Amino acid sequence: MTIVPQRFEILLVPEYAEGHEGPQEPESALRSAVVEATGDLGASGYPRYAGEGMEADIDARTRTVEALLVDGEELDYGLSALVVDAV
Repeated sequence: MTIVPQRFEILLVPEYAEGHEGPQEPESALRSAVVEATGDLGASGYPRYAGEGMEADIDARTRTVEALLVDGEELDYGLSALVVDAV
């Protein structure tokens, strides 16, 4: 049985930020949001998380954002979404 985390924090960071290997600090993000599991699966087939203006389908095993809406819109070019454990 796989346990799916109930909360994550999504960090929106500039895509061009080289040398940022591994998790970034929430303070360095252009925007961040704590999202919680909704109990639904998104169109991508991964669990859906929502909160603070963001909706995301997240692969909890790899911490990869498979789909993301920010304030109801797709992510702007030049931004990347990183997933970290919510505090």
